[in-house]
Amino acid sequence: MKPVRDDDGTRYLLLKRSAEASLVRDPTTGNECYVRNDRLEPEEDATVLETAATGVDPAIRRLLRGVHDDETLGFLLELAERGATDVRTILERYDVCESDLHGRLAELAAAGLLEEVDVDGERGYRISDDCERALSAIRDATTASEDELTADAPD
Repeated sequence: MKPVRDDDGTRYLLLKRSAEASLVRDPTTGNECYVRNDRLEPEEDATVLETAATGVDPAIRRLLRGVHDDETLGFLLELAERGATDVRTILERYDVCESDLHGRLAELAAAGLLEEVDVDGERGYRISDDCERALSAIRDATTASEDELTADAPD
């Protein structure tokens, strides 16, 4: 497999190449189709695995890269629920070490999951729009899974 792009800019994984057309898979949908070779060019700066990952929403990929443990995920979920919160309140509410909190805040902001905001004249944080979208998708998937389990359960 090799990453390729068609003349419209769509990224694919090249599965098989013949004389006139190539079998490609769209990483977003999983659909396979043939595309004329003259419409494809190699993606020199992308790997197969990076291209495969493009099948997942960029906001979810950002969340996956930025969250390394349950506490960090829980922190983002709390901020999503409570909204913008100042640092002093975060320290009091969640009983975290100040240096650990500042490290976590810096990592999450660098990952694009948090945004620094002013909360009543003090420095605070809120989740980014991408983080909100990713958390919403995860919650929706969790709710759908729970609904399926409930529907399959015997009465």
